[in-house]
Amino acid sequence: MSETEALDVARRGPSRFACVIPSRSVSMTVTRRFGGGGPTLAVTTLRADVLEGPDQGRITRTHDERFTLGTAQGNDLVLGDDTVSRFHALVRRTDEGILVVDQRSTNGTWVGGARLGQAIVKPGTVLQLGRTHVRITEGAELDVEIHAGDALGPLRGRSPQMRRVMAWTRRASASEAPVLLVGESGTGKEAVARAIHEGGPRKDQPFVVVDCGALTPTLVASELFGHERGAFTGAERQHVGALEQAHGGTLFLDEVGELPRELQPVLLGALERSVFRRVGGRSDVHVDVRVIAATNRDLRAEINAGSFRLDLFYRLAVLQLELPPLRERRDDIPLLLEHFLRELGYRGEIARLFPEDAMRALLDHRWPGNARELRNVAQATLALGLESFLDGAPRALERSGSAPDATGDPTMLPIASWLAMPYKEARQQALGAFEERYLAHLLERSGGNVSQAARDAGLDRSYLFSLLRRAGLR
Repeated sequence: MSETEALDVARRGPSRFACVIPSRSVSMTVTRRFGGGGPTLAVTTLRADVLEGPDQGRITRTHDERFTLGTAQGNDLVLGDDTVSRFHALVRRTDEGILVVDQRSTNGTWVGGARLGQAIVKPGTVLQLGRTHVRITEGAELDVEIHAGDALGPLRGRSPQMRRVMAWTRRASASEAPVLLVGESGTGKEAVARAIHEGGPRKDQPFVVVDCGALTPTLVASELFGHERGAFTGAERQHVGALEQAHGGTLFLDEVGELPRELQPVLLGALERSVFRRVGGRSDVHVDVRVIAATNRDLRAEINAGSFRLDLFYRLAVLQLELPPLRERRDDIPLLLEHFLRELGYRGEIARLFPEDAMRALLDHRWPGNARELRNVAQATLALGLESFLDGAPRALERSGSAPDATGDPTMLPIASWLAMPYKEARQQALGAFEERYLAHLLERSGGNVSQAARDAGLDRSYLFSLLRRAGLR
């Protein structure tokens, strides 16, 4: 399948290549096909019946454990209701039930008289989106391919979830289509990107990483496209940008959701035409790159909010993979821990460093920093011994039944959780948690009166409304 054909698939509707990895208790009976096929995983799909609205009578059966609803092409259920947002809601099957996430829609997602930000509902629940009413139920079981081993390039995992990631990665490697990787910080998005690159025809060519979240807005254009000498103050010599460096190979755009809005059409044009100009330049530069992007943001919600372009999303998200957090694949923790310790030079028995009680604490921890946090725990234990493990992050591990990080209080996170993240990301998470709690208490104190809450907080009323919407409180 060519890149153009794959892009057409994404624009027409639900992509055959999109993949979300199921959480632990989703039906995960692993079977092995005979007659040459590999192992498969049984997953339960979803079904949506439109009961009221312009699309009344439509039925959508998914090919996965989740689907999206909205008016934009690329949703699994594309609705013709003009009171529905472009990407209105995400529905996903989980351990506890069916998760419904409103993607910052204009008119909201409702169940009965309650407006949902994010909630677990029972199968058979009817959602109201604008004038449209949709009933969500479980569908048929589907067998999906999983990787036969526990390693693929830099990826490691024995759990069915991670073996499914590796099977998807292997298939994506054979394509030239753009890839969008979605997942929490530390889930291994860059490792998947490297595995795709190393397993494909460009493996002997450059793999260039651009961290869009670590660059100031004034430097992003120079980092991506390069600049000519004298293009701006301090540009004392020509600089070759990442797109040009990646010629013939792969460009990995990490945290692409942080890309400034004004640069998004410039990047889109460069990717569409494979031609760009350096900052301050007058001549065209032609490149041949495969683009893999990653984000921990919900780009569909960002599109609704106007901070991310729909056409750029289509261009980047031809193939999509959502990576599971470590807490949903705890069976991989011993294998990952051993892998990290070997990378750090340890050659002894893992049980000598992490006896049974310590390993049990690891398995019970929520891992807000995911695999990156686990690697930091391994490194700290090698450097300072098990005492550092027991005195640091494991304070949270010992209380994992009511883990401090689960309360939403950023000051209660174990230090290993902060060290598992880049500074900017840790700061953003702490501020986000503070903002959500502050606004909730502010609104409660004012009895839901936004004008009074704005006066109490010393904020402009319209600005407070935008903060409340962003936090899912309005």
